Amino acid sequence: MYVKEWKALMKMALITCFLICAQVISAQEKNFSLDLKDVTVKEALEQLKAKTTYSLWFNVNDVDLGRKITVRFQDKSINEALEIILKGQSLSYEIKDKYIQIFKPRKAPEKGKVKQASGIVVDDKGESLPGVSIRFKEDETVGTVTDLDGHFQINIPEKAKTLIVSYIGMETKELPIKEGTIKVVLNSDSQILDEVVVTGMTKVDKRLFTGATDRLKAEDARLDGIPDVSRALEGRSAGVSVQNVSGTFGTAPKIRVRGATSIYGSSKPLWVVDGVVMEDAVEINADDLSSGDAVTLISSAIAGLSADDIESFQILKDGSATSIYGARAMAGVVVITTKRGQAGVSRINYTGEFTSRLKPNYNDFNIMDSQEQMGVYNEMAEKGWLIFSDTYRASNSGVYGKMYQLINDYNPKTQTWGLENTPEARARYLQMAEMRNTNWFDELFNNNITMNHSISISSGTEKAKYYGSISIYNDPGWTKASSVKRYTANANASFNLSDNLTLTLLSNGSYRKQKAPGTLSQEIDVVSGEVRRDFDINPYSYALNTSRTLALKDENGLVYYTRNYAPFNILNELDKNYIDLDVVDLKFQGELNWKIIKGLEAKVVGAVKYQMTSQDHLIKENSNQPEAYRAAGDATILDKNPLLYKNPDLPNSLPVVVLPEGGIFDKNEYKLFGYDFRASLSYNTSFKDKHIMNLFAGTEANSADRTQYWSRGWGYQYEKGGVPFYDYLIFKQGIEQNNQYYYNDLTYSRNLAFFGMATYSYMGKYTATGTLRYEGSNRLGKARSARWLPTWNAALAWNMHEEEFFEKLTPALSHFTLKASYSLTADRGPAFVTNSRVVYRNYSPYRPFADVKESGLQIEDLENSELTYEKKHEFNIGVDFGFIDNRINLSADYYTRNNYDLIGVINTQGSGGQGMKYANVASMKSSGFELTLSTKNIRTKSFQWTTDFIFSKSKNEITELDSKARVMSLISGMGFAEKGYPVRALFSIPFQGLNEDGLPTFINENGEITITEINFQESMKKGFLKYEGPTDPTITGSFGNIFSYKNFRLNVFMTYSFGNVVRLDPVFKSEYSDLDAMPKEFKNRWTVPGDEAHTNIPVIAHKRQVQDIPNLKYAYNAYNYSDVRVAKGDFIRMKEISLSYDFNPAWIKQFKLNNLQLKLQATNLFLVYSDSKLNGQDPEFFRSGGVASPVPKQFTLTLRLGL
Repeated sequence: MYVKEWKALMKMALITCFLICAQVISAQEKNFSLDLKDVTVKEALEQLKAKTTYSLWFNVNDVDLGRKITVRFQDKSINEALEIILKGQSLSYEIKDKYIQIFKPRKAPEKGKVKQASGIVVDDKGESLPGVSIRFKEDETVGTVTDLDGHFQINIPEKAKTLIVSYIGMETKELPIKEGTIKVVLNSDSQILDEVVVTGMTKVDKRLFTGATDRLKAEDARLDGIPDVSRALEGRSAGVSVQNVSGTFGTAPKIRVRGATSIYGSSKPLWVVDGVVMEDAVEINADDLSSGDAVTLISSAIAGLSADDIESFQILKDGSATSIYGARAMAGVVVITTKRGQAGVSRINYTGEFTSRLKPNYNDFNIMDSQEQMGVYNEMAEKGWLIFSDTYRASNSGVYGKMYQLINDYNPKTQTWGLENTPEARARYLQMAEMRNTNWFDELFNNNITMNHSISISSGTEKAKYYGSISIYNDPGWTKASSVKRYTANANASFNLSDNLTLTLLSNGSYRKQKAPGTLSQEIDVVSGEVRRDFDINPYSYALNTSRTLALKDENGLVYYTRNYAPFNILNELDKNYIDLDVVDLKFQGELNWKIIKGLEAKVVGAVKYQMTSQDHLIKENSNQPEAYRAAGDATILDKNPLLYKNPDLPNSLPVVVLPEGGIFDKNEYKLFGYDFRASLSYNTSFKDKHIMNLFAGTEANSADRTQYWSRGWGYQYEKGGVPFYDYLIFKQGIEQNNQYYYNDLTYSRNLAFFGMATYSYMGKYTATGTLRYEGSNRLGKARSARWLPTWNAALAWNMHEEEFFEKLTPALSHFTLKASYSLTADRGPAFVTNSRVVYRNYSPYRPFADVKESGLQIEDLENSELTYEKKHEFNIGVDFGFIDNRINLSADYYTRNNYDLIGVINTQGSGGQGMKYANVASMKSSGFELTLSTKNIRTKSFQWTTDFIFSKSKNEITELDSKARVMSLISGMGFAEKGYPVRALFSIPFQGLNEDGLPTFINENGEITITEINFQESMKKGFLKYEGPTDPTITGSFGNIFSYKNFRLNVFMTYSFGNVVRLDPVFKSEYSDLDAMPKEFKNRWTVPGDEAHTNIPVIAHKRQVQDIPNLKYAYNAYNYSDVRVAKGDFIRMKEISLSYDFNPAWIKQFKLNNLQLKLQATNLFLVYSDSKLNGQDPEFFRSGGVASPVPKQFTLTLRLGL
């Protein structure tokens, strides 16, 4: 498969080279023939055009297209053919490259009688535009078109005052008539859109917009080969931080707009697509995004959106920009506008992306090879860890355990042992393992080609416009445990029902089928400080955590070692323990626009959204987990295996197996059904050519019903048609442990809002804007002051470039805008907080006997009628200005924020029946600075060089906090909130060096130096902890350069992040097994007395030490969370290098194409800089196992063509 796909790529590259060469060396046009009788000039010219690769340019007023002619000739040149067709019309023509311009011969005006205007028309890149229409506003019958070099010359009628310059696909300009030569620069339609700010609810003239916002064209923010469009925002907008905490498809990146806004909430921006808010199927907080749990696969609200359907992004950052969304937009808003149909010629566009991802490489990591690892095992053997009696029956064992199993494996038929129990045989076996050096990355990862195909069609007239698209994304899997297929479809139509009534219908849908490694949820032991995931088979984590002395296969097939007292082989696990995910996402939307009178417009928007996710976890009978339930080989294992059942009704009996046959089938279903309705009225007017007024008001209602269903099927026999085989004891055990085997959760959200916005501007110079929104939600307290909230904004702007005196400053200073705003916005807080009324849940109370049982009812959440919105006051001041005819553009913003009424946990001392509940308990202040600098360094006809530099810095501090965080929360990798520190502050246990036995020592909460007396649950005495820094970066940005030479375009784009700290991977334990891989740091571990003066790597504890020192594992867990296990999270990443080539339109026209582009892109190539302590650990990625994987290095070949 791999070879075939690469052959296909090579063929495509060869074909491309041929096309480029063919274009360069193509010969001159050959002679041709025509035989046309009684046709119009227009028809003759169309036939001529069809037989050549030339484009024709002329003014329809100059050529008599309806004139009837008969044309018969053979083997004539293009010049001779034109002479015959245009005979008798007194016309001239000019041929240049592949363009033909037909025009009336220009007569020189009589001196002193007729005035004349002349000039050149160019695009924004300085390239001349042929065929541009030049006419007069006062008399449109008089006009001309530019020649092939973009020049024009026209006589000026006596009463003419205004020149109209227009061109298809470009803006239309009106200019005052001046004698002499003038230069006209036309911008594309997409640049015209840049003059409008799209808020999702309405469009605002950029001159009148007072908020902080960035607009990104889809093609500028796109990363080919990466299907989730949210990841493409990294480094594209100042103040927007995108952390790829996991690269698995469907998992959302951690996005922050101007930093965190909540403690327990997600702090993620609101996604709005075509004016409709996109809801998450499940509401996941920021910490859970990096957990690796299976639910993260559906955490991205826009995973079903194709990048080829996107026209632009508008990022709304401050309160002035987001206030229209009120209590849903405290963390910012990302507005996506999708493509619509265009009037005119139908266009079909195709995009094909072919991506190859590199396998991870051990050279990039600090992992021991098999020889180094065997040296550590030898020491472990000397310290009593790998003796036969313990290792043979150990819950986890590798090369030594396998050796002992072979020694004990007797074949009665051949009367031989699997391995002779002699020193020589054991030495040979271990030596083979020592030299094995298994490359787990090669075994578990693929270089398969990922393909993404998209095709769209756009068509329409001035009465009706249509757009439709479909896309197919096929990822065979970067690992042997993963694959994705995604299908998307999008269709929209706009109908001008009358001169003042427009109806727009939009629909889009996606279907995703995904496979991921089977995983259970991550668990934290707050007593011992251990973070674990049972039965984890994540390929990336496995490759880094598993000894390279182990074999995957031998001459007899797969080699099995021991995990959880049961046989284990990673390929067998990936084949028989996996998650099947099916996601259906649908949205239907309608918009009705009614222009009541001039300036007054009513708009109604309605949308229905549906999402259904089916997540099946198949754990087949021969995989490790079911076999672990059946592991009962001897009395030792019976006593130690925690998955066996000890019947309390028979206190003297031995533990028994409760899953004698079959596997396990877990099913999760998530459903979301919602609707949105908005009605608005806008009035835009101006009077006396000085006063501009915009009024906007409306109401909206939305609903979201979420359902989650989970069930577990015990004894599911996959190999016998799915017939279950179960033991009643497993249900008895579940009742006694209060474990459910199914549940169904329903959550209803209802929201209603009223809003209004008023804008006044004097001559476009001075602008004032005010916004007010009043809304309510059923998710908060029933008190009116808690459930209903007004949010507002007030802002001012000054466009200095509209002042008369500004002309004296041009072109040195091109434009200058100063704006300031103050606002109140809000958020409903963490999704899991539902205190509008008391929440009850049924449960099974513990009873010592199975025949004495009853159903119970417990209060899960008390009613909290006063729980209200989290709120934020924000002040923003910004400036935008350009220099040297806008060749240098700079935008800068400074902001301060005061967040209050933040929701957190508070201790109630048991009042009301609960020891803890959620309340508005915290406040936070933050501030930041943002800078965007864009320069056009070189701009000639054939070469351009542009540079973009983005910088943002933010900081925050918790000023009030009634919650009491535990030590474990503060020292874990994500960090947590503590008064006087950032919202995600990371603390460490102070390491005090190694003692004379090589064991780590620390300062505990009592100020004592200790080995094991660490209380990870301590919530009061935390002053002993060392503050390391925030886990969220404080400085983010990017640096990009684009070089264009003729049809080639080279893009070099880097992103950077500074100011945060990273917890290093927890690799130290009090007890190791011969399955474990260890970092090369272990070479410097303590081995003999005196080493404590030279190293801080703790000893591999002797078995007697573990037996003699209670809770020694606390010491090693504390070491993982100590100050020596912290690195800087700073990095500079080479995010993208791409080279594209656009084929000459005149050349590709012969293939009926209007555009053809080929692009090669490398993404996530390498880290230019990172802390050396990371030793290959990605500063953005959390190695949490489960379904998580890092963002890979990849290469993408993209083909784009249009018909």
